[in-house]
Amino acid sequence: MSEPSPKRSKGALEPAAPTRLAELLDYAPGAVVSRTLVKSKAGTLTVFAFDQGEELSEHTTPFDAHVQLLDGRAELVIGGESVFAQAGETVLMPADVPHAVKAIERFKMLLIMIRG
Repeated sequence: MSEPSPKRSKGALEPAAPTRLAELLDYAPGAVVSRTLVKSKAGTLTVFAFDQGEELSEHTTPFDAHVQLLDGRAELVIGGESVFAQAGETVLMPADVPHAVKAIERFKMLLIMIRG
């Protein structure tokens, strides 16, 4: 008799199964939608969907944040400088440097934050 598989959180990824991250959540008119995939002491993986014109206001984090664009285009303001990115590109937002995220058009991103 086999052991029951451990319960997984609703947002978690399935082990050893391909996942299209951009398909994990839909756009919502006039909103930013997010889904946390992994949350642990080591860090987090969160997928976001931004409607055009939506943004996350300037803030800082005590650790590096990596943004992987999955769909669309975005403006990232890092230390007062604009960085434009599109699907397939990754941008590092360094720890303790003020940054903001703005949707030039609808876009989706994977936010990878690693503590340590």
